Amino acid sequence: MQQSPGIQGPPPGCPAHDNVHLYGPQFGSDPDAHYAHLRGLGPSAPVDIAPGVEVELVTSYDAALYILQNPASFVRDSRRWRALNEGRVPEDSPALPMMGYRPNALFSDGAAHARLRQAVTDSLATVNEIQLVRQTQQSADYLVSRFSSDRLGQAELMAEYAQPLPLLVFSELFGCPPEIGDRVIVGISGIFDGTMGADQVLGEALGELIALKRRRPGQDLTTRLMEHSAQLTDEEVLHQLVTLLSGGTAPLSATIGTSSALILGEEWQTGLPVEDAVAQALWNYAPIANYAAHYPTHDVELGGRMLRANDPVVISFAAANTDPRLAEHREQLSAKAHLSFGAGPHACPAKDPAFVIAVTAVESLLNRLPDIEVRVPFKDLSWVPAPWSRSLVALPVRFTPRAMAPTPAQTPQPQAAAPAQHRGPAHAAQTAVPTAPRPKPGLFSRFLAWTRGE
Repeated sequence: MQQSPGIQGPPPGCPAHDNVHLYGPQFGSDPDAHYAHLRGLGPSAPVDIAPGVEVELVTSYDAALYILQNPASFVRDSRRWRALNEGRVPEDSPALPMMGYRPNALFSDGAAHARLRQAVTDSLATVNEIQLVRQTQQSADYLVSRFSSDRLGQAELMAEYAQPLPLLVFSELFGCPPEIGDRVIVGISGIFDGTMGADQVLGEALGELIALKRRRPGQDLTTRLMEHSAQLTDEEVLHQLVTLLSGGTAPLSATIGTSSALILGEEWQTGLPVEDAVAQALWNYAPIANYAAHYPTHDVELGGRMLRANDPVVISFAAANTDPRLAEHREQLSAKAHLSFGAGPHACPAKDPAFVIAVTAVESLLNRLPDIEVRVPFKDLSWVPAPWSRSLVALPVRFTPRAMAPTPAQTPQPQAAAPAQHRGPAHAAQTAVPTAPRPKPGLFSRFLAWTRGE
């Protein structure tokens, strides 16, 4: 048994209580009230994170940091999950896609984790920041051009900007050709929306991408993962790509949306940099709110509560970041001391690129629509009622409609005269051959066509 240092338990005589439900409209409408109640029970408390799924939720910043930085006592391999192994987790539980084991760095420990993570971090280190900014700006230009000419000057930024932008950037980083990029976006979006068969769509698209890069390597993340000295199998490459997509796109969308809402709100102090809005969003509205299930390798006492071996301990990044015990010295902490990107050996390897993308996305929006403003006060915006993330349902805005200037690739070019048509039998035979209808281009195909001026 191991006692964690410096963590106090709940006050004596804490009354018996039913588990708090971390799901549904009541939780979604006011998660902070739920976290405040749970803090009164100690640094951690039992909650139902989904119907019939109990976990220990850590709400204390110090306790969260202790667990995240103690891989000897708290591991990530969910194959240890006692209730799941005993058949006590509903087969259709929404917790399973989030907590169930996958062969990637997120659910690995020790040497296996180190090998997979090194391949990911080394590959991400080759991403050129200037190029990343340029890719983000180009994606922003395209998305703004789609809604900015609306005659009413209105848009819904979550669906039309914050959600698709990271998908476009990641599809480019992965080196996707148009049709594969379309299916990657459909697949990962469907997984977050709960669409049946989305997992298969994503897997098949990434499998084709990996096969393509085997034949024709490129200057992209997929190729770098495949060529890394860790010698990942194709299946391992696929699972690391899925991890980057799932861990990078939805949280980034949430951060872009919340940061935009903050900086466009009446309470925001004019003149503060966009970086401050993004940092505030990460501190106060952690995009990954409750996640990172750990499994004690032995019974551990934490602030007067016994955490049993192999029972899931989930980190509330949202509650830890807003822990009142930080209030006195949070101003002295680094702007990056929040736990929204995790900490310890499993800290997000893409935190620096993610911050660059979020800041660039918000700056691009403000630069292209300088008079943009929100149509609903920040306090009245609705949030997705899910335990895993903290994301706005919608962000309605208004602005002065404008025609966007074309990119250089869209500037009309002189066209050569069309060749003369031959009317002989050979031409007739060619035109008689029926052609199969082309599939309707998806988001990534349309984006790439726009960048080429097509």
